Amino acid sequence: MRIASLSLLTVCCLLLAVAPVMADTTLYSNGPYNGTADAWTINFGFSVSDSFNVGSDPHVKSLSFVYWDASSTDVLTTVDMQIGSTSFGGTPQRRGITLGGVTNTFLGANQFGYFLYQADFLSAFDISWSGPGYLTLSNACTTSGCSVSNPIYWDENSGPSTAYENTLGSIPSEAFTLGGTRDTTTPEPSSVMLFGSGLLGVFGVLRRKLMGSLATGACLSPPC
Repeated sequence: MRIASLSLLTVCCLLLAVAPVMADTTLYSNGPYNGTADAWTINFGFSVSDSFNVGSDPHVKSLSFVYWDASSTDVLTTVDMQIGSTSFGGTPQRRGITLGGVTNTFLGANQFGYFLYQADFLSAFDISWSGPGYLTLSNACTTSGCSVSNPIYWDENSGPSTAYENTLGSIPSEAFTLGGTRDTTTPEPSSVMLFGSGLLGVFGVLRRKLMGSLATGACLSPPC
């Protein structure tokens, strides 16, 4: 009975050890930023929509993109983000949210005198989405507010996405990355090895117990 109880406890612990672990990962990247070609306004009533494909069973939880700013102090604070099945929306799959809590990382200045920043919205939302879609950015606000005093421009990097501007139509795509987690995970290799070696240990204990009992003529279970 002691051996059986120990075996059951060991197997349960090993099963817990190989439970799937979900970690944040890049779900879609439209490539590195350019910073020197062009950029598109995402406030003052202008919006830009870029395609993406995040594959199966992901949770989109973070957004990073690069923008141009004429000021080094009046930086981005919030932006309206929409994920839809078509550019600028789409039904029935449609998700919209105002993102805050941004981290702005200064990347340098370009030949036009604009300051380049990477905006990171980490763990700012959790949207379950599978396959292709469109990311739309609009209504960007800065430290000075949501007035028309400081335009924010989304960096054009001509990545693989298909992109549209709401007044002009088709344009080259922009620099952005979507991050999050996937529902489908696999055990870590080290956990699999631990599970296998643990089972071998349990079987070894049971084998020694059986061989010892047979050698002494002992009874393994009543009645004898």
